[in-house]
Amino acid sequence: MHIDFYMALAGVIVGFVIGLTGMGGGALMTPVLVLIFGVSPAAAVSADVVTSLVLKPFGGSVHVRRKTVNWRLVKWLMIGSIPCAFSGAFLLDEVIGTDNAKMIKRILGFVLIVAATAIVAKLALQARRRTAPVTEMMKPELVRPIPTLVIGAIGGLIVGLTSVGSGSLIIVALMLLYPKLSSKEMVGTDLVQAIPLVGSAAVGHLIFGHLDVSIITSVLVGAIPAVIAGAHFSSKGTDRYVRPVLVAVLSISALGLLSVPNSGLLAAAIVSLALLGLVFSRMRRNDLRLAGSTSTSDELALA
Repeated sequence: MHIDFYMALAGVIVGFVIGLTGMGGGALMTPVLVLIFGVSPAAAVSADVVTSLVLKPFGGSVHVRRKTVNWRLVKWLMIGSIPCAFSGAFLLDEVIGTDNAKMIKRILGFVLIVAATAIVAKLALQARRRTAPVTEMMKPELVRPIPTLVIGAIGGLIVGLTSVGSGSLIIVALMLLYPKLSSKEMVGTDLVQAIPLVGSAAVGHLIFGHLDVSIITSVLVGAIPAVIAGAHFSSKGTDRYVRPVLVAVLSISALGLLSVPNSGLLAAAIVSLALLGLVFSRMRRNDLRLAGSTSTSDELALA
């Protein structure tokens, strides 16, 4: 079995980002395989779904041990996501057609734009929560079955079609629907529910699609140790400086998949860099202001 060194290196980078941010690999690995390695969009989606099936349990098992999983939420998400993820794989391989590369790239491009927007929304929601952090586990009776099932169904269909959404779109929807869900419970619930979701999508792609074992193996060789390393660092630091960069990368990748001319990609890159500069500057000012207020509070306490 041939191991592609450069694909393994891409797996290292993407795996580390997944472990660091909790973001699903589909939003990163699929466009990397298509745009950089020239893999057909259908094969890239299938490979990424199977890769995610291997990587998700690494993070999910940690949250199960720490009891930060809302199992009632997981149940209703699964009821919606499992059949729809399988249906998404069927639609991609049998209705759209694995040889319809142009259509698949267009769908991927639009979904990546939605994913980038979802990350921005998540940053805004987390900033709001920082003023009133939620630390307690949400009571099971607060779970709303029908809206949760709908979130699972829509997320599952998108993952089956594009491999994107299990770690970006669904988690943002949960933040909007359940403001009393703590961050750790949200991440743990999302990681655990994503395992059967991508498992169903993987079975669908195995039956209807054409899995390339060499691509999957090459990516996993690099991604498995990297996702563990990323998770280790995330437990000690913050990923908020990484996420704005991901938004820029996803936006440019989306434009590339949508066949935007090189001049458009260059303009998008320049705008993204300018926006990143503003975001990092704002974050830095906030950090300094918070540090100053903390110091003042400490001085008053000592007085």
